[in-house]
Amino acid sequence: MSTRNRNAGGGGRGRRRGGRRDDSNREEGYVAVKTAVKRPEGPVSLGSVMSVGELADALQISAVEVIKELMGLGIMASINQQVDYDTARSVATALEIETIQIIPEVVQAASEEIESRRDEGSSDPEAVTRPPIVTIMGHVDHGKTKLLDAIRETRVAEGEAGGITQQIGAYQVEVQKRKITFLDTPGHEAFTAMRARGAQATDIAVLVVAADDGIMPQTREAAAHAKSAKVPIIVAINKIDAQGANVDRVKQQLTEVDLIPEDYGGDTPVVELSALERLGIDDLLEVILLVADIAELKANPNKPAVGVIIEAQMDRNRGVSATVLIQSGTLKVRDVAVAGATYGRIRAMYDDHGRRMRRAEPATPVEVFGLFELPQAGDIFQVVADEKIARDIAEQRARQQQAESLLPTRFKLDDIYTQMQEGGTKELPIVLKADTQGSLGAVQGSLAKLSEETDLAKITIVHTGTGAINESDVHLAVASRGIIIGFNVRPDPAAKRAADADNVDIRFYDVIYHLTEEVERAMKGLLDPVKREVTDGYAEVREIFRLPNRVVVAGLYVLDGKITRNSRARVLRNGAVVTDTTVATLKRFKDDAREVAAGYECGASFDGFNELEEGDQIEFYRIEEIAHT
Repeated sequence: MSTRNRNAGGGGRGRRRGGRRDDSNREEGYVAVKTAVKRPEGPVSLGSVMSVGELADALQISAVEVIKELMGLGIMASINQQVDYDTARSVATALEIETIQIIPEVVQAASEEIESRRDEGSSDPEAVTRPPIVTIMGHVDHGKTKLLDAIRETRVAEGEAGGITQQIGAYQVEVQKRKITFLDTPGHEAFTAMRARGAQATDIAVLVVAADDGIMPQTREAAAHAKSAKVPIIVAINKIDAQGANVDRVKQQLTEVDLIPEDYGGDTPVVELSALERLGIDDLLEVILLVADIAELKANPNKPAVGVIIEAQMDRNRGVSATVLIQSGTLKVRDVAVAGATYGRIRAMYDDHGRRMRRAEPATPVEVFGLFELPQAGDIFQVVADEKIARDIAEQRARQQQAESLLPTRFKLDDIYTQMQEGGTKELPIVLKADTQGSLGAVQGSLAKLSEETDLAKITIVHTGTGAINESDVHLAVASRGIIIGFNVRPDPAAKRAADADNVDIRFYDVIYHLTEEVERAMKGLLDPVKREVTDGYAEVREIFRLPNRVVVAGLYVLDGKITRNSRARVLRNGAVVTDTTVATLKRFKDDAREVAAGYECGASFDGFNELEEGDQIEFYRIEEIAHT
């Protein structure tokens, strides 16, 4: 049989005649294939995590079709990559296939056990009073470290031969025969990073404010982080013995961040002290115990341990070392535990003095050895029955983490209405930054009015401030699962990188009613197709050149990314937008340049703007149109 005759029965396949492709039957064949596809009858059972290939098999379709649907969701995945159930359900819904989620019994049991511990203080009759867990926060140079040292030296070293040897990032002190646990973390960034991973490791936050300096930007940030975590705040006014100290001024400033001192008729305890002179330390510790008594902190020590990872590192001689804060139950040597996506059997435990321990009760910080891999700070630490259960849970969590890494966004303004319809959110947390206090107050008032007028969701302002959007703002948005709104301000390069890495939605406005209108429309599900800004790079003005034709050329140093000819540009001065324009000329030495990368110098002029100053930062960006889904 000739080649031509062999191909004659090809049906839907295009065939070649005289070197040309014949597509006469192609459309007919395609329809036949589509109608031949048999959709599953009834709901399809899917695991909480699966590969793209496994999802395709379960839905009885080709992997190519699944990948195509994932691309429509903004997820680029190969056939072997993991997706979570929510993503798989979105794919199935688009294909009009019903699904139900099947969660492995060991994983379900572990999750239920952790959830049951969250309110065991009020629901478990065997729960007993436990020590409070305290984090000290505040502005740099206001005396946080000095205060921690003063507490350690006055309380931890009593009765200890040779003084203190703090081995881990947490320790306990004893006051009136009661214990207090302190987390020695590097400020509110670590505090918030743990919250972003689902760990609430703090009962009380102590906000340190210097009496001679008052409320500073980082103080406001720390207060916002503590309030977002919904933990009681105690204000410690430090350096009362310093020259220029003014306690009354600090108390007045506290009212500006919604912390009303008790002697002003509020409910915020304020303690005056001097960490340098060891004055007022006992008063602070007593207030901490008083606040703990009001909170009625309890836990059951007779259960297997549940806690949180504070920090972890690799010890060259002993393997993985992890600092664990036990929150419920009792941890014992030889227990099998799972922490995040790793597990192991506890070989040894040490307290904050480096002494060996056999057991650790609630609110006790311990250093443990025996985990196979490094866990992450904020991972939940949980004792389970045996190594097989621990391995199954760890493997499932590892797959879950891989699946979550593919998700395009953590929280978007565009998705609010959908989440509300599904019962996923009744609150919109917003981190708000503006160029001036006047603008900030106006925007805040408009959003408050909008929140009162709509019954769809409550708008919660978790933090406000003036100036550029910084990395701390991004961390707070991640922890509170909110968005960032910038009114006439832009993010600095570090904040932009953090927002991209954590998929945080940042919205920019320069007209108040545009801002409120878009938020309201988002909550009502009325958002039109949007335009998205893509930031290409940042540059700093190092020198100004004035040409004879009155054109001003800026000598730029590219700090981050790249800058391109004909791109849009915003001139930023102290974080505030001075003008929004376009690049008129871009040169390297005397030659025209198409683009200039980070680390290089160049010269540029801008359309209609000649009021540049040395030190100005310039953000270069372009606009991409994206369909609202």
